[in-house]
Amino acid sequence: MKFNDYSTKALSTLTDKDSHQYGDVDARLMSQVLGLSGEAGEVMEKFKKILRDKDGKISEDDRAAIIKELGDALWYINSISHLLGSSLEEVARKNNDKLLSRQSRGKIHGSGDDR
Repeated sequence: MKFNDYSTKALSTLTDKDSHQYGDVDARLMSQVLGLSGEAGEVMEKFKKILRDKDGKISEDDRAAIIKELGDALWYINSISHLLGSSLEEVARKNNDKLLSRQSRGKIHGSGDDR
């Protein structure tokens, strides 16, 4: 599946119900940002339980559950990029550009966005 195909289908499920505005951040956008945080937390929770309860061994059921949560996170990333006037395609392209630039300069490891 191509990013644009996924994006169009996923955005068809984005609702318009939140309308309160806080400067450039409306309730609809904030709802998506908080949703992404929640989904990231669910991915972390799955890994925590794998470490705590299963000695770090990932079963096929665990893998399927993690993939499902990553899909939910992808939905939120797509929605947020759309609400910011961008696209999942642009997000992916810019991320690849950033990583390839870091790699070519020997700066993959370290901290800080502008390394």
